[in-house]
Amino acid sequence: MPDVVALEPHEHACIIRLERPAKLNAISEQVERELCEAVASSEVRDAPCVIFTGGETVFSAGADLSETRGYGPDEILATYRATGDFAERVADLAQPTLSAIAGYCIGGGLELALATDFRIAEEGSDFRFPEVALGILPSWGGTQRAVRLLGPARAKELILLRERVDAQHARSLGLVTEVVPNGESLPRALELAERLSGLPRLAVSVTKQVIDALPETSRQAGLGLERIAYGLLAQTDNATERLTERVTQ
Repeated sequence: MPDVVALEPHEHACIIRLERPAKLNAISEQVERELCEAVASSEVRDAPCVIFTGGETVFSAGADLSETRGYGPDEILATYRATGDFAERVADLAQPTLSAIAGYCIGGGLELALATDFRIAEEGSDFRFPEVALGILPSWGGTQRAVRLLGPARAKELILLRERVDAQHARSLGLVTEVVPNGESLPRALELAERLSGLPRLAVSVTKQVIDALPETSRQAGLGLERIAYGLLAQTDNATERLTERVTQ
């Protein structure tokens, strides 16, 4: 069976590309498995940034429901235990992650995009959560991330009303980071990756982890985490050298 996820190492990022165009990059169990393998690979772990994309015309049209039709509870739980946490593994990557989005970014594809730190959408992109109409719900972290990103009211609007959201509306909601002309999402993601890779890598990683932890903590715990992280970073060679340079300028 041919691979459905490809790795493309670049100077400032490793691109993880969904390659199932005949199925509009629908996320099958094979895609889940290969995504898990990709994020665990040395090519990704050693990269300053990671970019997820689906190609020039479609990011992903969602889960491949044809595979799980007829599954019972035990079989469904088994798939979650095996590879169904792929979006969590993406979210847990230490370095900055970006999605370069063109065309459909629907259902499970949107859940994958929401697991990344930055989402660069082309003008022709199309965002939707269609699951409730099918009698199910987003279950790769989509409900959790939508609420944290948009708030409960907007998340309900997106998930329950299932409205099509175009790129500009997605930007106004905060669903995507930036909107670019068609064909420019990947070049723009690589440009941002170059900017991010020029920063001290440990500082970027620790700051990302602090920001990700804040929605789960109290204000006081968040302040404590922030100060501990500062104390850690201030002792690094990067911080010592750069702060010394700033003082002597």
